[in-house]
Amino acid sequence: MRVLAHFTPGAKVTEFLSPHIDWLDIRYCTENDDATFYRELPEAEVIWHVLRPITGDDLTAATRLRLVHKLGAGVNTIDVDTATARGIAVANMPGANAPSVAEGTVLLMLAALRRLPHLDRVTRAGAGWPSDPTLGETVRDIGGCTVGLIGYGNIAKRVERIVVAMGTPPERVVHTSTADDGDPRWRTLPDLLAACDIVSLHLPLTAASTGMLSRDALAAMKPGAVLVNTSRGPIVDEAALVDALRSGHLAAAGLDVFAVEPVPADNPLLHLDNVVLTPHVTWYTADTMRRYLEVAVDNCERLRDGRDLANVVNRTRE
Repeated sequence: MRVLAHFTPGAKVTEFLSPHIDWLDIRYCTENDDATFYRELPEAEVIWHVLRPITGDDLTAATRLRLVHKLGAGVNTIDVDTATARGIAVANMPGANAPSVAEGTVLLMLAALRRLPHLDRVTRAGAGWPSDPTLGETVRDIGGCTVGLIGYGNIAKRVERIVVAMGTPPERVVHTSTADDGDPRWRTLPDLLAACDIVSLHLPLTAASTGMLSRDALAAMKPGAVLVNTSRGPIVDEAALVDALRSGHLAAAGLDVFAVEPVPADNPLLHLDNVVLTPHVTWYTADTMRRYLEVAVDNCERLRDGRDLANVVNRTRE
């Protein structure tokens, strides 16, 4: 079975996959190597997809393709409608990256709350002593904050467990989702934004969620709050976020995702001292990669053996 894996493997990946090389013919391609991608695409039966968008034209050119398997949960980077029309299954891996993204989310919360980039810079410059007296006015403990989770799936629930273990009272970890779920900690979006010291985004990119954190929504956030986004960049109005951070209305932001990726060098977020940035990698750990590969190989085995695929998100045309 020919697999086009849209990432560069490390030694642990190749070691994990080595027992399967007798039936899996895996061709690797870095996400920015379009020449290799388009050379391999016509022969691929399966694509192991990460982030580089799979367009309708790509799917049309992939004449042998049977499955696009997202290494992750969000399938917004795949033209699912075209895949469905062409009889190509699209599957994802819900929950496989949840432990890593949850930890990465809390990492960004802590770094933003504790002004880590600033303190790192001044310490390296030999200017860390005497201590900045504003630390005692601005730095927060997670346990002293009200934490708001927008979206309440696998990742958000893990974040909730972590921050409660760090001292946040359970009643001060609130959430919102598409409808009132009956939990006493459910809030409407406006109520959550107004009450929370930390707001963390955990929802897929859809027509409804695009631009959800608009200029008005950011203005409605509690003054001095921190915004963390490890879901998808276009959920936030980036220009409005820059203004809120520059004005001091928001104290800080921790961002793993952006409206345009890779981030252009002229994005103003890159030049703000009160922003902590990572390049869409909170999911990217050895542990998540192991879980991804286990699921990916299992679905390839199902495809080979004519069994039902797991976690299919579309119904292909018969």
